[in-house]
Amino acid sequence: MSANSSSSSSSSAKLPLKPIPGNYGLPFVGPIKDRRDYFYNQGQEMFFRTRIEKHQSTVFRTNMPPGPFISSNPRVVTVLDAISFPILFDTSKVENLNVFEGTYMPSTSFTGGYRVCAYLDPSEPNHTLLKRWFFSLLAARHHSFIPLFRNSLSELFVNLEDKLSDKPGEAYFNTISEQMSFNFVFRLFCDRNPSDTKLGSDGPNLLDTWLFVQLAPLMTLGLSKWLNGLEDLLLHTFPLPSFLVKSGYKKLYGAFYESTKPVLDEAVEVFGLKRDEACHNLLYMAGFNTYAGMKTAFPSLIKWVGLAGEKLHQQLADEIRTVVRDEGGKITLSALNKMTLTKSVVYEALRIEPPVPYQYGKAKEDLVVESHDAAFEIKKGEMIFGYQPLATKDPKIFDNPEEFVGHRFVGEGEKLLKYLYWSNGRETEDPTVDNKQCPGKDLVMLLSRVMLVELFIRYDTFTVEAGRLPLGSSVTFKSLTNATGSTGS
Repeated sequence: MSANSSSSSSSSAKLPLKPIPGNYGLPFVGPIKDRRDYFYNQGQEMFFRTRIEKHQSTVFRTNMPPGPFISSNPRVVTVLDAISFPILFDTSKVENLNVFEGTYMPSTSFTGGYRVCAYLDPSEPNHTLLKRWFFSLLAARHHSFIPLFRNSLSELFVNLEDKLSDKPGEAYFNTISEQMSFNFVFRLFCDRNPSDTKLGSDGPNLLDTWLFVQLAPLMTLGLSKWLNGLEDLLLHTFPLPSFLVKSGYKKLYGAFYESTKPVLDEAVEVFGLKRDEACHNLLYMAGFNTYAGMKTAFPSLIKWVGLAGEKLHQQLADEIRTVVRDEGGKITLSALNKMTLTKSVVYEALRIEPPVPYQYGKAKEDLVVESHDAAFEIKKGEMIFGYQPLATKDPKIFDNPEEFVGHRFVGEGEKLLKYLYWSNGRETEDPTVDNKQCPGKDLVMLLSRVMLVELFIRYDTFTVEAGRLPLGSSVTFKSLTNATGSTGS
């Protein structure tokens, strides 16, 4: 089966060239109707599924929220299957200028007046400079990843057990995980504990508020239907002003600026960046890209593994403990690479619930994109949108796509990794200065695997209760059975 993101004239001849179905409705009225359907009448995933069914196509036209008055042009062409979706990664055909959050861009006043790297197209010189600097930062710290994260996880599991002891069956994982994640990120980039700075323990709350104000146009809070109109007015009609988070962002910026002198020196002296621009970009990478990614990815991983049940838990515990024992008790990258089921489970969690569900790009030229069944012409300047959870649950690629299958990517299943797109690129490809793939892609995979290793070294099995949040999943631990057989519940 072909996985080409776009077609040449020779390949497009194999599929019928069809007009893109769907329409945008009347000006202003169409975007508002689609926004109401998306957030309230149908819900996110059903919004797309009903239109796929209606048009009998995974490529169609629609409006994407927020629409008026935040977005000047909400019109998109959707690519919702595993074959058409990768057009969004082709930087020779698609522009990624100011589209990180979709059809709107938050004010640069949220980031010190700078367009940070996430909003830059790879053709812009600053994108190359900043991404090279990010790669340099990560490379210089790669020896610290595992030991530093293991120390952070030790704190997490102590806190988790304490919560279960205080109130059996009621250990809310997200808050504990978010504090651990922020502490890890700050220690990694700043080489000190946030508690030793003016941040104290406020880092996660300050970042969460900063994130919320920027992402509010893409959220619904799940309120009573009687409050939907008010929520739509407050969150989706006008952008929330940056002054709401100015003092909190200033506090975060100050802590990073004061704690990263050698890092910022390198940015200025080696990469030729402005010092304040470098710090705003570092804070964005640490806060938006890294912390926010961990904030959604870790609860999702724990949710799906927890719900998978005791049989998978036993298989993971057996693999992890056997490898660690054979490695003399050490948890190294070499040891992690021998844990094929553990790696597959992380991939499967990223497949079924990717931490960043949306991808956008604007066509640089007239181009032809293929789905499984047809080819479609997209005109220069049209916005292309992909909803990743549908592309990575494509039933023509994945068997039982709605089911969490821990062994999916083991053995021959590794061939499916080219259809795993969670990092704004194929899992089989690497981030470079010329693409928009997440520079910390491999770090996310590494930390997720270490989390499972530490979990199943300590515990035999666990149970959770899962729910939904405006961004990602909520997870509450109901019980933990440790490796000696006692139960914390």
